[in-house]
Parts: sequence; C-alpha cells; structure tokens
Amino acid sequence: MKETGIRVCILRVAGTNCDAETKRAFEDLGVNAEIVHLNRLVKEKTLFDYNALVFPGGFSYGDYVRAGAIWAKGIVAKLGRDLKKFVEHEKPVLGVCNGFQVLVEAGLLPGFDGVSEYPQAALATNEPIGYRCMWVHLKHENSGRCVFTQKIPKEKVLRIPIGHAEGRFMFPKEKEKGYLQGLYDNDELVFRYCNERGEYAEGRYPVNPNGAFHDIAGICSPDGTVFGLMPHPERAYYGWQLPDWTKREHAPKYGDGRLIFESMTEYLTKL
Repeated sequence: MKETGIRVCILRVAGTNCDAETKRAFEDLGVNAEIVHLNRLVKEKTLFDYNALVFPGGFSYGDYVRAGAIWAKGIVAKLGRDLKKFVEHEKPVLGVCNGFQVLVEAGLLPGFDGVSEYPQAALATNEPIGYRCMWVHLKHENSGRCVFTQKIPKEKVLRIPIGHAEGRFMFPKEKEKGYLQGLYDNDELVFRYCNERGEYAEGRYPVNPNGAFHDIAGICSPDGTVFGLMPHPERAYYGWQLPDWTKREHAPKYGDGRLIFESMTEYLTKL
C-alpha cells in the first residue's frame, strides 16, 4: 500500500486536543489522516473504513472519575466488538497521553491475553502530585516487536515532551513482579524514562516525571500493533518544536517524535 492510500482515523471527543498536530504529522508523511468525532464514527462510518486508529492526547470529558475512564467506557460500549476485530486484524492503534490512559482503561494494554474485560494496569496521579509539562528523555527498550518503533535502534535515547497530571504507570502491587516479567517476556516494554546519557531514572524525580513503576513511559501489546505512551511525539515532530532550536547553529528539520510516525507508516505500507 502506498502512503497516499493509507487512511488514519484520529478519534476525538469533548476535551481531546493535539489532534490537529497529529493530523499534520501524518500528512507530512503523505498519509491521509482524518479527525473524526466518536459519535460520527458510530453513526456514519465504521472502524474498517480506516487502516489505523489514533487516540490523541487531551483531557477527555474533563478527566472526571479517572483520566481516560469515561472515554474508554464509551468506546467499549459503542465500538467494543469492532475494536476487538480491528486489533485482531493487526491494524495499528496508537494512544498518546490521554489516549494511552484510554487504551489501559479499555483493557487493550498491556493485553497479556488479548483484550481484557478489566484494566490490568493504571495510569495514576503523578508523584509528586501536580501537572507536568516538560521535556523528558526516553530509552528505547523494544527488541523489534513494536511496529511503532521499528525505525528506532534499541537503547537509542529520544527527547520528547510530556503534559499530564496522571501518568504514573503502575500494576496491582500483588501482580507487579509477574506482570513486569510478562512485559519483558513478550517484548512489550517500549520506553523507559532516563537522563540524556541513557541512565535509567530509577524512580528519581524529575528524570522520572511522575513516579511511574520501573520508569515505564510506553508499552505495546504482545503482537506490537497496539501502542501507548505518555510523552507526545506529535509535539516533537518538527525541529522547530524543540525548546532550544533557536540556540542551535543548525536546527534539525525534524525531532525524535517523527520516528514513531515513520515506523507506523512504514508498517502500513507493507500491509
């Protein structure tokens, strides 16, 4: 499939944002991306009108109850069966920040045994408490299963911004050890917070900006086609989005976030 034949659905509801930036990133790669409200998708279209699905960042429904919880329940109620088929057909699903929260709340991630009826993880309130809007470093941990990072060498350090108040990835305490081993066994661990030299945060703030367990910033499903991360790659797509680009003698044309969109697009061209 050529890039121009790819159709990406960027889903939105009340409170989402970054959808326009996400659309622009795909269009820079020659991909057709459409921002579609959930109600319109349900009433006028189907998921299978598209080759990929994106849950963008934001504050869906004001993040009442828990971040992403209301949107996730709405997705399961209105699109549950189709979404499960979409995933089973290995069509890529990306969740960024609030979108990552939705994927976890809807049981799509970590998805050890497929789509789960109940969440197997959580993205809890930051520790220290507070909204974080800052640039962070991420170390790529995946060995090749995640289709969204196949153009990123293992152990490469990326610089991408975050913007969230509930990004602390965690497992139930009694299942923590077993679930973490599951991430490693299935090659589901994708990004961990680190410093610019690639040294893990080991929970230390601000290198780990939210207190996430095992410094986890992003994970994928066992087959690698569902991917969620707290940082915003669409905010690090162009070089001029970097916070220090005016101080550089030669500002890069693109930022590290582009690699995620490139990887996803390359996967789709091979379908």
